[in-house]
Amino acid sequence: MTRMRALPSVDRLMLAARAALGDTVPQAVLRDAARAELEHARRALQAGADADVATLDRLVQQVSTHLARLLTPSLRPLINATGVIIQTNLGRAPLSAAALAAMQAVGSGYANLEYDLERGERGSRTVHLEGLLTRLSGAEAALAVNNNAAAVYLALIALAAGREVIVSRGQAVEIGGGFRIPDVLRQSGALLVEVGTTNRTYAQDYAAAITERTALLLLVHSSNFRLIGFVHEPELAELAAVGRSHAVPLLDDLGSGTLLPTAPYGLAPEPTVQERVAAGADLVTFSGDKLLGGPQAGLIVGRRALVERMRRHPLARALRVDKTTIAGLEATLQSYLRGQATSEIPVWRMITAPLSDLQTRAAALAATLQAAALHAEVIACRSAVGGGSLPGETLPSAGVAVAPGADGADRCAARLRLGTPAVVARIAEGRLIVDLRTVLAEDDQILARRLREVVTSE
Repeated sequence: MTRMRALPSVDRLMLAARAALGDTVPQAVLRDAARAELEHARRALQAGADADVATLDRLVQQVSTHLARLLTPSLRPLINATGVIIQTNLGRAPLSAAALAAMQAVGSGYANLEYDLERGERGSRTVHLEGLLTRLSGAEAALAVNNNAAAVYLALIALAAGREVIVSRGQAVEIGGGFRIPDVLRQSGALLVEVGTTNRTYAQDYAAAITERTALLLLVHSSNFRLIGFVHEPELAELAAVGRSHAVPLLDDLGSGTLLPTAPYGLAPEPTVQERVAAGADLVTFSGDKLLGGPQAGLIVGRRALVERMRRHPLARALRVDKTTIAGLEATLQSYLRGQATSEIPVWRMITAPLSDLQTRAAALAATLQAAALHAEVIACRSAVGGGSLPGETLPSAGVAVAPGADGADRCAARLRLGTPAVVARIAEGRLIVDLRTVLAEDDQILARRLREVVTSE
């Protein structure tokens, strides 16, 4: 009890903290911080901590740290040195300079989001992207919602609620984050009809399952998994023909989705959106923030009558994207239209970066670290596309391996993560590895500085 009496009152602690911090913090926020730190000190004393936890100077320091933590954004920019290009945990696709500029321009003031400047009357937010998406995909109409899961859900609830949707057993999968195709169908009110087997399904399996209650045929692309061996799935054109002969639309969930072919860059062929539209898909859904390289969105392209039914559904309003997302997507799509995607969009700059360029950058980084008396060497490594795109596919890359200090690679990696800017690397064979394919070239010097700070502090 005597030790508890050493704790200052809330008011006394607030006065001391105010003297140290000035008038930058509102009184209510300061009071909450003081109370929280006094409670923390009280519990520490009860647990047998040293009496210095109750000193006024120590508590003022704790209040200052508490407020700094409270007033510092938890979402922070960082350098991705993991070698995974579309790293879901690290925010997926970095945006192009054009996308960022467009988002800032419309986000810093007003914009004609739903206003027709020519006619001087209310307009629609969907017009800003539809023309670009239809031109690039070859589809009749297009719509954007807040992610691809939402796009699939909107299609199901708008077009198939209370009716049947036919899916191959090999595609009734969990895609990620608990997004399971059977559960999504159930929540949308659609009735799942599974056909074929886990490893082999044919077009005639779909045809045989069609009834007067069938609303859709659903294809789920294996963008983040692979079935290999004794397997078969019908080509999209085969299913499209089945759908047309029975007047049942075909919904193609591409998952990641791409507007550029991947095979020319040493990756397995990934179907492009425009190929799927040309092959007969009535609707194609795909992500805006994966291989497209834009902000998070779910993009829907396809037949006008179907897209209009989705656009008019009440859920579409709940899933719509805001003005900054539209601006970023518009700028990203314009890069494709100009034929500049591989030079302007970071995801594609990383995918197409020549190995020789990465080796040159790695050598420069290693030399900078060696000049600071650090043990660093250039290594060959493999980078992954990631983000549920092209599972198992990797690209040759170059990185730098740094021998950590006495505390080991884990401590070194933690200090990289907790510094400014944060750096996320990987550990292999007791060494820190930074993969240059996922580090923007303009961040090389910053990365070198952070590595010097962390390793020399060991």
